[in-house]
Amino acid sequence: MRTRASATHHPHDDAPDTGEAFRRLAALPAGAERDVLRAEIVESWLPMAERLAGRFRSRGESYEDLRQVASLGLVKAVDRYDPELGNAFESYAVPTITGEIKRHFRDHMWTLHVPRRVQELRNRVRFAGQDLSQTIPGRRPTVAEIAEHASMSEDDVRTGLEALESFTALSLDAELPGGDDGYSLGDALGSPDPALDTVIDREAVKPRLQALPERERTILYMRFFGDMTQSSIADELGISQMHVSRLISRCCTRLRDQIMRDAA
Repeated sequence: MRTRASATHHPHDDAPDTGEAFRRLAALPAGAERDVLRAEIVESWLPMAERLAGRFRSRGESYEDLRQVASLGLVKAVDRYDPELGNAFESYAVPTITGEIKRHFRDHMWTLHVPRRVQELRNRVRFAGQDLSQTIPGRRPTVAEIAEHASMSEDDVRTGLEALESFTALSLDAELPGGDDGYSLGDALGSPDPALDTVIDREAVKPRLQALPERERTILYMRFFGDMTQSSIADELGISQMHVSRLISRCCTRLRDQIMRDAA
């Protein structure tokens, strides 16, 4: 398992020549001989895994932990790699190791809690993407391809993809793209509608209003919906303003008492 000096066959300088070893590994049955060969392959690729881990040093995690995560990703890549597909191992190992490191950050350093279901969708999408990278190298698999490979709906795939890209939270003070006026995300948020506070009251009083005598219901409508004064209502109905006042007061008291009894 010597390292090739030429970069013609491998895009990475520290990529060892393990093509024959992988073919032997695929042909061996489970047992001690296979375990030894597997360990030798993993050891040969450790320098590249550690180099990939070094790319994430400045993200708040210790390098030793990153090395362990990268090693785990390497082991997974070795176990899942199929030499019969004809692709170089590093074309599969690099995204697998990098994905394992990113998953470590997402699982252990989320700024917001992610529902368990979304985490599971994210993992299924990630694994499907890694598997498909062996058969369609050179491009990212489409939503439809991932859905078919993982037996998922396209909506669930999109949810998983969004979770893959949602590791950090965006500050409400962040300036919105496409503008230079200092307009932030927080400025785009709505505020509670004061009218919502009256929705329950309106729904509660509606059947009681319908049960009132027609003249009293008309007076209340003119006063509170037509915004008419008591004097205007009195003139409209041909009664005194004092009588209008007494009727409004009596109706409101009756409605309030009935609704309070209903609530009790």
